[in-house]
Amino acid sequence: MSKIIGLTYDLKSDWQKTPDDPVDAAAELDGHRTVECLKVALESAGHKVVLIGGACQLIRRMMKDDLKVDIVFNISEGFRGRNRESQVPAILDLYNIPFVGADALTLGVTLDKVVAKKCFIADGIPTPRYFKATAADDLFELNTIGFPLFVKTLHEGTSKGITQHSRVENFQQLKIQVDRIYQNYKQPALVEEFIKGTEFTVGVIGNNPPEPMPVVQYAIAGETRLGNEFYSYRHVVEKSVEYICPAPIEGKLARRLQDLALRVYNSVDCRDFGRVDFRVDEAGRPYVLEINPLPNLGPDDVFVLFAKVKGMSYNQIINKIVDEALIRVGLGEVVSTKNDT
Repeated sequence: MSKIIGLTYDLKSDWQKTPDDPVDAAAELDGHRTVECLKVALESAGHKVVLIGGACQLIRRMMKDDLKVDIVFNISEGFRGRNRESQVPAILDLYNIPFVGADALTLGVTLDKVVAKKCFIADGIPTPRYFKATAADDLFELNTIGFPLFVKTLHEGTSKGITQHSRVENFQQLKIQVDRIYQNYKQPALVEEFIKGTEFTVGVIGNNPPEPMPVVQYAIAGETRLGNEFYSYRHVVEKSVEYICPAPIEGKLARRLQDLALRVYNSVDCRDFGRVDFRVDEAGRPYVLEINPLPNLGPDDVFVLFAKVKGMSYNQIINKIVDEALIRVGLGEVVSTKNDT
């Protein structure tokens, strides 16, 4: 049955840049093309789409009683702070409006990578050892892991803050990177043991039960054995990373990654859709880096690469996510989407 679906999002073009912002400040925000592709996908299943925008636009509509929708499809990232992804879901919860995707608590937990790691560790899920550091901390006291280490932002995504210097070999390099994160991104740094090996991601769709998608492997300059290489913001800009799906790995490892993806998804109460990122060391041991409950849903992005493997189109994937959400909130049953391309 067709629905009126609101679409919440934040566009790169809406970013109000300040002189202190780093070059990748707006990296997580969406482009017009992603919003348009989602709109077309939803309309292909007979739904009517209402374009809303982000939290401020949503509040304005609520104050005018001008939001006549059955459900909201939320991809809003917010603009600043570790609670930015939680803003739109919290507003929707306040007004008892059902929405597609994770709720405010899950989005807050997962955006702060240390809080997410605590959930993983509590549930026995392997993740790299870590500590949180600021420019004022005694790094000699904090570092009980040894080197090499990997330094990243505490609550960002899309490889924000990750450069070729993020892998550090000594205390001087560590201090430089922790200071850089603290000064440029106004937040503590997450410092992890560096996992030498390969990198993968697994999408998950659904709820009862959720279903892991085929494994995707990252290749840099055509090489899947990354060793000391890693995915950085430069690769995002240059589009120099290749995504291989299905990953050319043994079935045992693929099943292990899919099983871990489901455990992570359930650990943080993710719902409807999400993506889990991994490093696998040279001994074949997987480590969970993070889960993203708001992965990029653009038609060329990594989350939807499994479409051909599953015999589905982009439009069908998007509407499968919506169908799962409609069942969860009691607004419908799964129906087959139109056979489109």
